[in-house]
Amino acid sequence: MIRRWLELKRKGVRIYGKCNVYRSAKLGWGVQVGCFSEIGDGVEIGDGVRIGAMCFIPAGVVIEKGAWIGPRVTFTNDRYPPAPREDWEQTTVEEGARLGAGVTVVCGVRIGRDALIGAGSVVTGNVPAGETWVGVPAKRMETGGN
Repeated sequence: MIRRWLELKRKGVRIYGKCNVYRSAKLGWGVQVGCFSEIGDGVEIGDGVRIGAMCFIPAGVVIEKGAWIGPRVTFTNDRYPPAPREDWEQTTVEEGARLGAGVTVVCGVRIGRDALIGAGSVVTGNVPAGETWVGVPAKRMETGGN
């Protein structure tokens, strides 16, 4: 336990308050984790990722470098619970993507590079790179034109 803590400290990882970070989770350099968050078995989090308070990130989630995960974001890994582990689906949040507060991400999706998900949205499908999605279920936000 102390060895793990020292390893994370050397990498500049900051874990605020009480969190449950599984030993098999891989946290990159400079990761910040808000209080009362859970980071599950085998989760991969890239360099410079910021995770807000009270987030749930279960096994099967990959968050690439520079992503921002707002407070109370919930990921799933089981489409039809309870299912055996071999039926769990992987979810990927690509580099630089940002998820607002209270977002829920249904398993098996890919959120593209630099995408933005509005607060309170429920992501049920893939989000292309650079797009803004909002709502329940989340849909592409159209930009107004003249």
